[in-house]
Amino acid sequence: MTDEFQYLENPQTSKLFDLVLQLSTELHVERHRLRALEALLVRQGALAAGELDAFAPTDAERQVLDDSRTDYLARLFRIITENGPAEHPLREQWEDLLARKRES
Repeated sequence: MTDEFQYLENPQTSKLFDLVLQLSTELHVERHRLRALEALLVRQGALAAGELDAFAPTDAERQVLDDSRTDYLARLFRIITENGPAEHPLREQWEDLLARKRES
């Protein structure tokens, strides 16, 4: 990590801080959108108040939700495991991915 992008002395602590900021931002946006969507659905009569809390997914819906969670966690773990300077921290991972795609 270059000094320009390193806010804390320890690079690992900086990565953890980046992860917390990313999670906080995404959580805020998701909660805001979910509350707005639920309010609009209730206002339009498409959903009863509290009905969302009782949602039970089908097997197919559960699979979509599980896959979404797995993808999300993979993105978050990339923050901790990324290599290289802050300007292009995932360059090594990107080049590895491109090489694997060329091989297949």
